[in-house]
Amino acid sequence: MSAVALPTTPSFRLDGKKALVTGAGRGLGMAAAAALAQAGAEVVLAARSRGEIDEAAAAIVAAGGKASAIVLDVTDRAGMEAAVAMSGPFDILFNNAGTNRPKPIWEVTEEDYDAVLDLNLKASFFVARAVAIGMRDAGIRGSIIHMSSQMGHVGGPNRSLYCASKWGMEGINKAFALDLAPYGIRSNTIAPTFIETPMTKPFFENRAFLDSVLAKIKLGRLGQVEDIMGALVFLASDASALITGTSILVDGGWTAD
Repeated sequence: MSAVALPTTPSFRLDGKKALVTGAGRGLGMAAAAALAQAGAEVVLAARSRGEIDEAAAAIVAAGGKASAIVLDVTDRAGMEAAVAMSGPFDILFNNAGTNRPKPIWEVTEEDYDAVLDLNLKASFFVARAVAIGMRDAGIRGSIIHMSSQMGHVGGPNRSLYCASKWGMEGINKAFALDLAPYGIRSNTIAPTFIETPMTKPFFENRAFLDSVLAKIKLGRLGQVEDIMGALVFLASDASALITGTSILVDGGWTAD
């Protein structure tokens, strides 16, 4: 009989945890909700469109998971904070709601600026803060995961507003990590490359654009929603218990050079 005491890998399971996913009606948000539910979490899907989140929640339940849906406009701060307080506290947040208006800088309007920064940065800040307050007050050692982008680490043509919002998110993430560490609450980002979703698929029908993207992704393919799901479960689980204030780049090597 061996005398060696082998360490045990921390669990990637999320049983008994409650998670909030914003922007959960489609694409990456819906995939994230599915991933968390498949790992055992009870998931609350939030978005502005009732139909989409109801259908996604029903699909998760039909597959054996636990899920419910709430209509939530994250830009309505008072309404959002009331909904988070009523539905929480949460153990996990996937802070995912966002938008993009790709344009060259000389075509960007003030309305474009406000639309992108108000949702991607301002609303994301206050959603994360509301969930963090609930965690702190309930004594939950939770995990807050923000949707960032490789464009929060590099620049890109026609991406001035998106880059501004995601670089800002990376800064917010690090500051959240420092403020929340005394409470055992972690804050991290997931920073993907271009992911093929129903929303982005039409852009890739432009062959020149697709070729320019693939030339930068060293692994030679577009990202799929499944590429994000494992990273999300990792950051939500005890397997990442000592990770905070960092960014998981799921970029196929885009930022490696």
